[in-house]
Amino acid sequence: MSVAESLEVHGPEAVKDAADFARVSGASASAVADLDRYRVLLGEWNEKMNLVGPATMGVFWSRHAWDSAQLLKFAPTAKTWADLGAGAGLPGVVLAILGKDRPGFHVHLIDSLTKRCRFLQAMVDELSLPATVHDARAESLDIPVDVVTARACAPLPRLLGYAQPYFRRGAVGWFLKGQDIASELEEATTSWVFEAQVLPSLSDSRGHILSVRSVSRARSV
Repeated sequence: MSVAESLEVHGPEAVKDAADFARVSGASASAVADLDRYRVLLGEWNEKMNLVGPATMGVFWSRHAWDSAQLLKFAPTAKTWADLGAGAGLPGVVLAILGKDRPGFHVHLIDSLTKRCRFLQAMVDELSLPATVHDARAESLDIPVDVVTARACAPLPRLLGYAQPYFRRGAVGWFLKGQDIASELEEATTSWVFEAQVLPSLSDSRGHILSVRSVSRARSV
């Protein structure tokens, strides 16, 4: 059994607050404090710009923090990450907070909307995160990373296109996906050839974690 397949699921009902998050994630007290500060800042910025659904702030610890943090359970040895369409910093800011004390850990937060990059840079500065903000289209960059990730960025066929430069440099994809993963995979196979593994989300029974590697364009018939 792989590490990913042996992980325990802790749904929304099990992660209601910071203490629950610390218990299921194993995060340090300092990391939880940073996450709580991020929660407050995200709420403040969200009043001025649309970063996350306002109703989701009430379930921040399960919907946002734990949903993002679970990626470290699936890829525990990865040190360099690229978060495509980083937007509100999910999962990238959460990963950077949890990786602050890990030597060599770094997250590239990539978004093509300048105002979202201003928010991301404010989080990096405020929390002294091991992260770099890139105001650019994901597919225009050439950054070597261990993992390329995304959450609510794009349907899989387009997402694989955005992530192609990272796959070419050896990255593995670990993507947070919803309940429509089967149809996304089917559509993606019309344009791409790849190896994929679908695993259940640790944070929500309706979600999935998609691992992707060996990605290339499908040959036209």
